Amino acid sequence: MTMNDEALLNRLNAHPELRSRVESMLLVVDDEMGNLQEADAAELQLIEQMRKMGQESLQAWASGQVIKVSESTAQQSHTWREGKKLQWHSTFGEIAIEEPQYRYESRRIRPFVNSAKITHRGYLLPLQRVVVDFGADVAFAQVMDRLVEHYGIFVAASTIRRMTELHARNIYKTNPIDEAWPDATGCETLVVEMDGGMVPTVEADAGQKDRRRGKRLQWKEAKLYLAHVAGSKTLSYGGTLQGDVAETGKQRFGCARSVGFGKQSHVHAQGDGADWIALQVEEKFGKQGSYLVDFYHVCDYLTAAAGAIHADAAESRVWFTQQKERLKAGQSTEVITVLKPHLETDDVADSEAAVRSCHRYLDRRRDQLDYPGALVNNLPIGSGEIESAHRYIVQKRLKLPGSWWCAANADYMLALRLNRANHQWGDYWNQLRKAA
Repeated sequence: MTMNDEALLNRLNAHPELRSRVESMLLVVDDEMGNLQEADAAELQLIEQMRKMGQESLQAWASGQVIKVSESTAQQSHTWREGKKLQWHSTFGEIAIEEPQYRYESRRIRPFVNSAKITHRGYLLPLQRVVVDFGADVAFAQVMDRLVEHYGIFVAASTIRRMTELHARNIYKTNPIDEAWPDATGCETLVVEMDGGMVPTVEADAGQKDRRRGKRLQWKEAKLYLAHVAGSKTLSYGGTLQGDVAETGKQRFGCARSVGFGKQSHVHAQGDGADWIALQVEEKFGKQGSYLVDFYHVCDYLTAAAGAIHADAAESRVWFTQQKERLKAGQSTEVITVLKPHLETDDVADSEAAVRSCHRYLDRRRDQLDYPGALVNNLPIGSGEIESAHRYIVQKRLKLPGSWWCAANADYMLALRLNRANHQWGDYWNQLRKAA
């Protein structure tokens, strides 16, 4: 036996509970009883032993640290005070010790709490990270089941909600957006897309003592943005629920900056034709930006107009296909001209006037229909990317069946999901740990 082996054996003997756990794991490895022939059974046994070993190791660490810091503190002239039970939560389970406390004049001194940076009944950062990770994806009540399944620990749904929303709020408030005009040349062409989607929110009645009474349910639009270098699949996301037009423009500009927008870059922006979107593109990117109305949004108008012009389904499809090809060929003026003879009379309500709506939509956006220019440069003419992003970023969490959000909390949760989509998750937790 070498000196290192002897030292290791002595250390194990000093912690009999850990030695017993190591022996239990060795029994699984050796399988002397011959009842662990299946890999699944062996893994389940080891997982259980490792969980217990983690809890016992953390418990032993805490006990050792209490002795060390208490001895150091006791050497000073402090009045001894009886110890109190201190508990906290970890991914291995609950840890509990007797915490010696001291008094110096009128101050209470807690050496272990100060050195370990914990609070009574608090949650360690690794566990908080796990809880928020689950809470960002599924309903808080379902997180309880996942914690039991994967970690063998129980955390109440109210605590899960409070913890998740706390970190979501921190991410929302500490997420800087680079609004400065770039000095670098930047990439050649950027694709920037924007789309809105409705999120269910609830507003409490301030005049009611019981906040459950008098609630008003309403839908608010979550505005989502993405940007990437033309031809690249590396996306940057931004979004806001309560932000105004100026905030949305800032978010979109921040997305473009994060993927390489420079003073010589061209921005190929897309959206559903809302006037404020086009104005924001012009305001934020100037002559370096161009705006294209989503082709498939235009096709929705053309489809409705085709049905109004031709009662026969086959003729309607032929007409629609002709106009669609004309738009792709840059003949938007011809499409507008073809629609004009079929305009409904003024006494027909706009909601019933499909041809008039299509004509007005295209006529007002003549300079936003350059589909040939996009196609020849291999740029997208449809905003399928941002519509998909709405499903996997916004709807997947914020539109769960039966869920209604306070508007502010919905904004925080959107920021949390954007943080993960932008691969900033690890940075956030690393910064928290450094600041602790």
